[in-house]
Amino acid sequence: MAVRVHFIRAINVGGASLPMAELRSLATDLGAENVRTYIASGNLICSPPGIPEDFDRALERAIETHCGFFREVISRSVDEVREALAAHPFEIHNPKYSYVTFLSKSPTPEALDKAHTFTTGDDKWAVVGREMHIRYHNGAGRPQMKDASISRALGVPGTARNINTVSSVVELAKSVG
Repeated sequence: MAVRVHFIRAINVGGASLPMAELRSLATDLGAENVRTYIASGNLICSPPGIPEDFDRALERAIETHCGFFREVISRSVDEVREALAAHPFEIHNPKYSYVTFLSKSPTPEALDKAHTFTTGDDKWAVVGREMHIRYHNGAGRPQMKDASISRALGVPGTARNINTVSSVVELAKSVG
């Protein structure tokens, strides 16, 4: 079983509580091995059984059954996460201000055109493959762009992690398996 990184959207924000020990237990109950988590924001590293997408959907159902709320699970191979990190198209002034949003799939050209109609000020974003890369000029807490509107226009679920978190997940994943 190959190691994968699973990003769970919107965990431990807005009342959607899922302790990482419980997430690890859910993944183990589904047959995953070498299960690790990184910080409390829904970053799961493991070797899932079978087809990765099937495990992602099973984990979504398990979270919904266990917690009473649905959250998307978006996974990538360790190499895909490493490549997404390397593909970040913007200069990183502060890693806390630069993000990779892992999307469930690539947005359509029409969705990209619509998303590009929103003003961004000094913030920047670009989609590279199945990832949306963002650099906030003043940090995510004070965005100049309408990032939620841009994400809705793209029309695909995604979950963002700052460059520090993505780098740390890659390092942790190297030690798994």
